[in-house]
Amino acid sequence: MSEETFLVWKGKQIALTPYGFLIDAEDWSKELAQHLAVLEQVPELSEEHWHVILYLRDYYRQFKVAPMGRRIAKDTGLSLERLKELFPSGPARGACRIAGLPKPVGCF
Repeated sequence: MSEETFLVWKGKQIALTPYGFLIDAEDWSKELAQHLAVLEQVPELSEEHWHVILYLRDYYRQFKVAPMGRRIAKDTGLSLERLKELFPSGPARGACRIAGLPKPVGCF
């Protein structure tokens, strides 16, 4: 059984984990993030979305781990409720997929 699946985007095969997270962070781009957002039921990325996505990427770059939902809320100034509105599949799981991060610890 394969440990990865593939997304074909713009003629390129992009490897994903079985949970839909990018395997190679180098595949990520803002353009791909917009495509991943649609797959996460987020039709358009607003400034608030980008605020969270770029925060997640910076946090991961610094700590090598994705933050938990409460940390995202605290650091971005957005409530957990607002984060759930922005990322219907979850402020950690869905947002991390769009941001091109690995699956957060404790995320099912």
